Amino acid sequence: MTLILYGIPNCDTVKKARRWLDEQGLAYRFHDVRKDGLDPARLQSWIDALGWDKLLNKGGTTFRQLPDTQKDGLDAGSAKALMLASPAMIRRPVVEAEGAVSVGFSAADWQARFAA
Repeated sequence: MTLILYGIPNCDTVKKARRWLDEQGLAYRFHDVRKDGLDPARLQSWIDALGWDKLLNKGGTTFRQLPDTQKDGLDAGSAKALMLASPAMIRRPVVEAEGAVSVGFSAADWQARFAA
């Protein structure tokens, strides 16, 4: 199984996810969305699979610091532009494995998905 974990290395949730994968002995490739960048087509595939509202981290500092004019009236196009301009606005981690994509970390969900 090829597992790719997308995130930011200093994110606490990404750290928990990576620790869990290491403890389970599961091989994965880490992709730093800030340093390594993010392909617009890949982001679009995540939006198509999960919805932009699930991917956009509205609770994060980066989003909260935006002017209200940018936050009001968000749609798929404007949310995608925000996430491409500032990958820290993407909820983390995003995981691609076995042709499926998910966002966030839950040990119970990951146990069922990856360790089975």
